[in-house]
Amino acid sequence: MLRLDHVALPVSDMDAALRFYGEQLGLKFMFREVDPVEQEDFAYFELEGGNLELLKSLAHPFERPDIQAPYCPHLALATSDMNVTLHMIQAQGLRLIKGPLKIEGKVTWLYLADPDNNVIEFVQWLDR
Repeated sequence: MLRLDHVALPVSDMDAALRFYGEQLGLKFMFREVDPVEQEDFAYFELEGGNLELLKSLAHPFERPDIQAPYCPHLALATSDMNVTLHMIQAQGLRLIKGPLKIEGKVTWLYLADPDNNVIEFVQWLDR
């Protein structure tokens, strides 16, 4: 049986990405390593059901993607309370792209972007 191990996102500034995901989003930091053979700087954060890898190439410059609907690819994180999540986003001064959006009785979600324009969706399932 397959299960999600991790999702990897490219970053241009590892220190800024670590602050964003660790301090601003509050994810639990696991470790950071530099692989001189592959010329990569990478770090992991713990997520329930898998992990998040941040990956910076030391050999190739990073080109920040444009943000456009339908906001794919994106990392979707479940929240149990969208109001609390929205308050945290506003308190941290994070870049809200769109939302909250809602399908009555089913789901509410919003999109924000990290410093490298990686899109993060926060989703609350209302019918579970």
